[in-house]
Amino acid sequence: MSLDFEIAKPEPKRGLRDVGPELPSQVILPGPQSLFLSETVDALDEGSHFLDPLKLEEWAILRSHGRQLAFSAGETIFTQGDRHGGVFIIERGSVRVFYSAPSGREITLAYWTPGNFIGGPEMTGGGTHIWSGQALDDCEILFLPGSVLRKLIVELPNFALCLIQGLVSKGKSYSAMAQMLGTRSVIERLAQFLMNLGKLHGVRDGHAVIINAKVTHDQIAAMVGSTRQWVTMMMKRFQKEGLLTVTPRHIRIERPHLLMAMVSKGGA
Repeated sequence: MSLDFEIAKPEPKRGLRDVGPELPSQVILPGPQSLFLSETVDALDEGSHFLDPLKLEEWAILRSHGRQLAFSAGETIFTQGDRHGGVFIIERGSVRVFYSAPSGREITLAYWTPGNFIGGPEMTGGGTHIWSGQALDDCEILFLPGSVLRKLIVELPNFALCLIQGLVSKGKSYSAMAQMLGTRSVIERLAQFLMNLGKLHGVRDGHAVIINAKVTHDQIAAMVGSTRQWVTMMMKRFQKEGLLTVTPRHIRIERPHLLMAMVSKGGA
């Protein structure tokens, strides 16, 4: 669901007995589409369509040369520093891709959903993985070894074009993340991420937006490049200032126009 954040006067405080909107089942991140740090949600799912131009017979060839793999929730798909052997195409489930610093801190690069490939930027084997991938739920994945990729690129020109488009989409996603990390303060990144969640998984309640997604402070910290302690402190500050209401189940953006202004004006 896409929701525009309109400039509007804040609604009056609601009583404890006021009934809010009926909410659908709560979404577990990332939800039905991919998620990464970005100034917009418009192109988050672009990479999931990179193989759409393939014909049925080309898909059959792809599957016959690849290996079907299954991973359980929490299982590692590939590990930072391990030798690279090929790429993984997600067919079912979702995957968190993250970088681990020498200090032990992690930053989430993206949550990828079906249709996306993971395991880059290396493609045809050689070198090592420069980040890790972990299954968020039970996943079915088509693994294409580097030697197979080289063969298919030569034999299937249409697949080669699809692969180029997939790399373009990946480049855009990591460029969006780098721009946010390099040009926005951490408080701006937090505000932007909350706004993005509101647009993706929000339910309107007057001027407020209820983020109907299960998200933890650890997840937010790893997305915006901070610590759980800092996120907890800032969420309490946002509540004190009347921007948010946080419950064990939901985050409610009380004043979306102020959160948007925080991003537009360079934080607070």
